[in-house]
Amino acid sequence: MKLYYKTGACSLASHIVLHELGHDFDIEQVDSEAQKTESGEDFSLVNPNGYVPALKLADGEILTEGAAILQYLADQKPESGLAPSAGSIDRARLQEHLNFISSELHKAFGPFFSGKAEGDARQPAEENVAKKLAHFEKILSDGRDYLLGDRFTVADAYLFVVTNWSNFVGISLDKVPNLSAYVGRVAAREKTQVALGAEGLLN
Repeated sequence: MKLYYKTGACSLASHIVLHELGHDFDIEQVDSEAQKTESGEDFSLVNPNGYVPALKLADGEILTEGAAILQYLADQKPESGLAPSAGSIDRARLQEHLNFISSELHKAFGPFFSGKAEGDARQPAEENVAKKLAHFEKILSDGRDYLLGDRFTVADAYLFVVTNWSNFVGISLDKVPNLSAYVGRVAAREKTQVALGAEGLLN
C-alpha cells in the first residue's frame, strides 16, 4: 500500500493507523497546490478532488476520504480493535464520531488554512472551533481515556490530528482540559510518535 499525505494534514490520522496496524506501506508526500507528488506524479490523476489522504492498494485501486480509509484499514485487521464490528452500536458510535470530526470540527478549521480567518473574521472562526471542541470535551468529561472508552480506535487518530491543529493556528485548549489531556495522551502513543517523526513533526 501507499499513502499519499501532506505533512500534518488529516492524512496523518491514516498514517498513525497504518503504524498501529503494523502494515507494510510506503508514503509519498503531496504538494496540493502544484498537484504533484514528491516523485513527480500528477496527483490529480490519483485523486481528482486534489486533496489527501489517498491510499493506493496492492491491486492499484485508489481509496479516498479519510473516514473511509480509516475504517477500511481497521477492518483489514479486526483483531486490532481499532474499529468495533460492523453492525454493532459501538461501530455506529465510531461512525458518529468520525462524521462529526469530518463535517464539523475539520471544516471549522478551514478558514484558518484558507486565509479567511484574518482581522474581524478571526473571532467568529475561533468561536466556531471552540463550539466543536466543546462537543468532545463533554464526551471526555466522564474520565474515559478515548472516545469509545478505554480502547484506542481510528476515530481517536482523526480527532487527535484535527484538534492538534489548534497549536498551529494559535487556538488555546485551556477551556477544554479533558480534550487537552486527551491530545497529550494520544500524542504519547508509540505509533503516533513514529508517524509524527516520519512527517518531520517532532522537535
